[in-house]
Amino acid sequence: VQLQASGGGLVQPGESLRLSCTPSGLTLDYYAIGWFRQAPGKEREGVSCIGMSDDNTRYVDSVKGRFTISRANRKNAVYLQKNNLRPEDTAVYYCAADYRGQCTHAFTAEGEYDYWGQGTLVTVSS
Repeated sequence: VQLQASGGGLVQPGESLRLSCTPSGLTLDYYAIGWFRQAPGKEREGVSCIGMSDDNTRYVDSVKGRFTISRANRKNAVYLQKNNLRPEDTAVYYCAADYRGQCTHAFTAEGEYDYWGQGTLVTVSS
């Protein structure tokens, strides 16, 4: 089982990007999907999560109102729409899958997730 995060790139502050998380070897419908990021010199941190139900979503405070997580089950993909990007959003972004299917208060804990993928680099710079 592998997850692949894609869609990263270099953008200017205030611009937008949409990241995609696509798996091989599993169907995302039954998993909660979390997005994490690791900025240079910092530990990896949880950013957002979506459960099996589209109304089960969570965000850390630093991205609320700017990032939106969604799933497209027909495409077996989960997206992270990132608007109004800031330099502090610069990081490698990863997606991860939790077989229990629910985003709880512990959604930022790496141990909640069973599968991880390769990251995609997002650089926000003028």
